[in-house]
Amino acid sequence: MIDLNHGSGAVYGGTGIGSVAERVNLLLDDALLAERRAQTPRTYLGASRIGEPCARRLAFEISATLPDEGRGFDGRALRIFDAGHVFETLSIRWLRAAGFDLRTERRDGGQFGFSVAGGRIRGHIDGVIVAGPEVGLPWPALWEHKALNARSWEDLVKKGLKESKPLYWAQVQIYMAYLDVPVTLFSALNKNTQELFHEPVRFDPTDAQALSDRAVAILRAVDAGELPPRIAANSDHWVCRFCDYAQRCWEQTP
Repeated sequence: MIDLNHGSGAVYGGTGIGSVAERVNLLLDDALLAERRAQTPRTYLGASRIGEPCARRLAFEISATLPDEGRGFDGRALRIFDAGHVFETLSIRWLRAAGFDLRTERRDGGQFGFSVAGGRIRGHIDGVIVAGPEVGLPWPALWEHKALNARSWEDLVKKGLKESKPLYWAQVQIYMAYLDVPVTLFSALNKNTQELFHEPVRFDPTDAQALSDRAVAILRAVDAGELPPRIAANSDHWVCRFCDYAQRCWEQTP
């Protein structure tokens, strides 16, 4: 047995275990960020972003504008995204084991999705349930999955998708509009406890039309070299405080 207190060579702090952890994490973060930088920047509006409350931020995003210095994705955020895919894979397996005919890929291996406005508005769904047990839903139904921390998950269960997570509400409304499916089963997994919550979301044509019109207006503004209005009248608005483009927006643009 290794005795960590007598001649083991393990030293806590400075040049020992602490610095090893920091070096490993730095290497992981660098690798993930390099992968991210190698991806082609988006020049289209994704369905997952159309519900973003600030139209100007979306204009920055789709015009490949660089975030403010020190802002943007970091290694931790990218690890969270990757972990979300793992949790999604688990939920897929569980649903299939329970008898739901959940399809997540086309026959050619690609994702189900849509592309309109010359490819400038796009989206890819997590899946579609084409048949399954009687649970009070018509089939087919689109399927969308999110992995949330306990606090966010509990808020969703309490308030429902539209009030708790308007960004996700907008995402599934756009999916239903362009894929012509009137219902989505929205599944949310609590990453802390592995509890699952499933909310049926019905198509709302009024909301979907407003979101689609908003997306088109943003694209037209970008094409014209214009910036849509800010969401707020001053920079201390809570949305602005968390925005990756806040400095550029308030100090460098009118």
